[in-house]
Amino acid sequence: MLAARASAARSASRIARNTRKFATVVDSAGVKVAAADNGEPTTAVTFLVKAGSRYEPKPGVAHALKNYAFKSTEKRSFLGTVREAELYGGVLSSSLSREYLALTAEFLRGDEAFFVDVLSSFLTSAKFTRYELTETVGPVCEAETTAALHDPATHALELAHTIAFRRGLGNSIFAAPGHHVSADDVKAYAHSVFGAGNVAVLGTGIDAGVLEKLLEKSLGKFPSAAAPSSTPSAYFGGETRIDAHHGPQTVFVGFGTAGAPAPELAVLASHLDPTPSVKWSQGTSPIAASVPAGTFVRPVLLPYSDASLFGLLVQGRTSADVKTAAKAAVEALKAASSLKGEELQKAVAKAKFSAASAFDVRDGLISTLGPKILYGSSTSSSDAVSALDKVDASAYSKATSSLIKSKPTFVTVGDINSLPYADELGL
Repeated sequence: MLAARASAARSASRIARNTRKFATVVDSAGVKVAAADNGEPTTAVTFLVKAGSRYEPKPGVAHALKNYAFKSTEKRSFLGTVREAELYGGVLSSSLSREYLALTAEFLRGDEAFFVDVLSSFLTSAKFTRYELTETVGPVCEAETTAALHDPATHALELAHTIAFRRGLGNSIFAAPGHHVSADDVKAYAHSVFGAGNVAVLGTGIDAGVLEKLLEKSLGKFPSAAAPSSTPSAYFGGETRIDAHHGPQTVFVGFGTAGAPAPELAVLASHLDPTPSVKWSQGTSPIAASVPAGTFVRPVLLPYSDASLFGLLVQGRTSADVKTAAKAAVEALKAASSLKGEELQKAVAKAKFSAASAFDVRDGLISTLGPKILYGSSTSSSDAVSALDKVDASAYSKATSSLIKSKPTFVTVGDINSLPYADELGL
């Protein structure tokens, strides 16, 4: 009886998952909207803008634009926005990637009119004052950059992008310390990207029709904007070493591809991921058993609209442990290109679970659905999973072999006198 109930529950869950789709519409202002209401007690609305660092005309402008979010507009002062949001019990946040600026409001149901207007007013009437740049935006940018440079993992990934792609996707999402960006620079960049065609809106806990009407009211006659220009992505690769005396010893071994992200790379990442499915288990990753205690290896897959960066981030207390773990990781990566049979089946299943579960959390929705909404692609979880269902041994072997044959992107952060070079790991 219990087994029958469990089976019925799983069937109901599958049906619910398959029917949980995002309604995609285009409102009169030309903004793409996707929303789903599954009875959540709270609502979240995110504005996604093609304003990432790959599009910035001057280094650091995108980072400053991100930190100008929710400052003074024609409708509200910075202080007024903060106080009103607190009275409603809502949370406002902004984040930046290489391709998108995300502005998010999370709040109780029923307060959507106020928060959608707050988000919209930044796109339509932000003031970009000099005193806010001097007193708030600039110091926050500097603090975030300093924190990033003191985190070996973040620092390594930023360097990896520069080596892998040079310009465009190689642009850092952090402003360089002491780099001068003026309020006029930020204002000009915002005016060039804030417009119909460059904005998509994602909502959860809100009906698509309701959200569309609120946007029509708050955005009004939203002007159109040309798509931002960027250097088409091309992969180069290379090696760099940064001497650092804080945090764990760090090595990043990566490879890149140009073109649309391939589902085979998600399968490869799942196969190499040492995170076990059961507590205290070593998991199925070929890396786990070869990693010294206190040393960590995690796969990194960063897909973009026209390229992908895949790699293995290795961190540990000592250079010797990191070298041992990195060598094992490289050997496992090379062996993974011949994956087939049950091993491939397990990796595909794990990748499918990760893809489907991303639709269950708001951060996952933004990173997963954001590009799809902007480019008008399907927004259902079943479509995301079906692409992985099509991965067979032949396609997987071809994609992974081609990846590994390319020039590696190799970054070390730490004691560069003892950390390994790429050729010492068999690269």
